[in-house]
Amino acid sequence: MNLLVVSDIHYASAGEQARRGHEARAIGNPLLRGAARAWRRWVWLNDPLAHNHRIHHIVAANPRPDWVVANGDFSLDTGFVGVSDDAAFASAEEALRILRTAYGSRLRTTLGDHELGKKSLFGGAGGLRLASWERSLHGLQIPPSWYQEFGPWILIGAASTPLALPVFQDDARPEELADWKAIATGLRRQIRELFAAVRPDQRIVFFVHDPSALPFLAREPEVQRRLPQIAATVVGHLHTNSIFRLGSALAGFPTLRFCGHTFRRYSSALGEARWWREFRTVLCPSPTGIELLKDGGWLQLELSEDGSGSLRLQRHRLPWQLKTDPTSA
Repeated sequence: MNLLVVSDIHYASAGEQARRGHEARAIGNPLLRGAARAWRRWVWLNDPLAHNHRIHHIVAANPRPDWVVANGDFSLDTGFVGVSDDAAFASAEEALRILRTAYGSRLRTTLGDHELGKKSLFGGAGGLRLASWERSLHGLQIPPSWYQEFGPWILIGAASTPLALPVFQDDARPEELADWKAIATGLRRQIRELFAAVRPDQRIVFFVHDPSALPFLAREPEVQRRLPQIAATVVGHLHTNSIFRLGSALAGFPTLRFCGHTFRRYSSALGEARWWREFRTVLCPSPTGIELLKDGGWLQLELSEDGSGSLRLQRHRLPWQLKTDPTSA
C-alpha cells in the first residue's frame, strides 16, 4: 500500500493574503518585533504568503496513491484564532478542496493546532477558540479522530491539541476551558476505544499533528498496551526534520517558567519528548520546510500487504525554486 502524507500546508486565501505583516502588527515591543522579523527572514520563513503553489506540485507528483493523510495546519491562521476567522476558514477550505478533488474518498484529514487557534509566537495575540473547533468539525468536515483498516494495518488519526490540553489550556478563554476539558475527555475515550479494537496480529500507523500529545496518550493503558504494535507515528507541526532531531536531542529539558508563555509551552513539551522514541515517531515536513534549509516536501509510506508488518519510509524534497502552480501551465 502506497500512502502519501502531507502536513502544514498553510495555504493563504485572498483574505489572508491581504494581511501581510500580520505577525509584526501583533508585537508591541519594537525590539521583539525586530527579532521576530530576523527570525522570519533568515530562519523560519521569509514570506509565508508565497507558497500556495507547492501543494499543487505535491499533488501532481502523486497522482495515484492508495491512501492520503493530510496531517493538519491547512491555513496560515493570520488572525491567531483558528478557522473561526473567516479568512483562515477560507484558506483551509481551499487547501482541502485541492486534496479532496484530487483524492476523493482516499483522503483522511487530521486537525492541527492552527485550525483551532494558538497564541502568536512573539506577541501573545489570539488563542484557542471553541468556535474554531465547531467550525473545523462541521464546516471543514475534519473529524476529531478516525480509523482505517487495511489488511494487517490499522491507520489511526487524532486531533493533538485537545489531547495535549494541559500544554495549551492557557491559550483558551477562561469561560471556554470547561468545554475544552470535556472535548479532551471525549477524545481520549475515542482513542482508548480505537486502540482497544486493534487485534494482536495487526500493526498501527498513528497520525497526530503535534508530538506534544504523545506523552499524554502514553498514560492511557490501552495505548500503552499497543505501543509495541505501532510501526510509526507520523507528526507534523515542526516543519523540518532538523527541528525534530533537535527536539529529540533535548528530551528531558526543564520547563522554563520565567521566559513567557511561548517558551513555557515549548519547553514543557520538550520535557517529555522521550516518548517520541516509544511511539516510533517520524516527521512529515511542511511543503516549504524552513527558509534556512529550504528542505520542504512530503512523506511516502509503503506498507506491506503480506502480513509481515514491514514499512518503508521515504521523504521527498520539493525544490525551493518553484514559482507557479503546475495546473496553470
